[in-house]
Amino acid sequence: MITNAGGRRIGWAIKTTNMRRLGVDPPCGVLDPKENVLMAVSCDTFDATREDINNDRITIEWTNTPDGAAKQFRREWFQGDGMVRRKNLPIEYNL
Repeated sequence: MITNAGGRRIGWAIKTTNMRRLGVDPPCGVLDPKENVLMAVSCDTFDATREDINNDRITIEWTNTPDGAAKQFRREWFQGDGMVRRKNLPIEYNL
C-alpha cells in the first residue's frame, strides 16, 4: 500500500530494475493528503540459477504536484526543478 502521509497532493511512480520479471499495478498515480492506494507486485517465472537477482529492486518516486493541477498523473512533474523523493525496496525471492 502506498500512503500519502503529507499535507499536499503528490504524484508517484514505481520503477523496477527488471521489467521483464517484475510487474507493478498500478505503476503510477496521484494521491491527495492522507489518501492511499493498494499496489500489487507480480513476478514472472524465471530460472534463478541462470539470472542475476542480487540487485533487483522496486523504486518508488514521488513529488508534490503543482498547485491547481488536475488529479491526473503527469510524467513531467518528475523532470522539472522540483524535489523528487525516492525509496528503494530490495527484492528478496523465495527460492
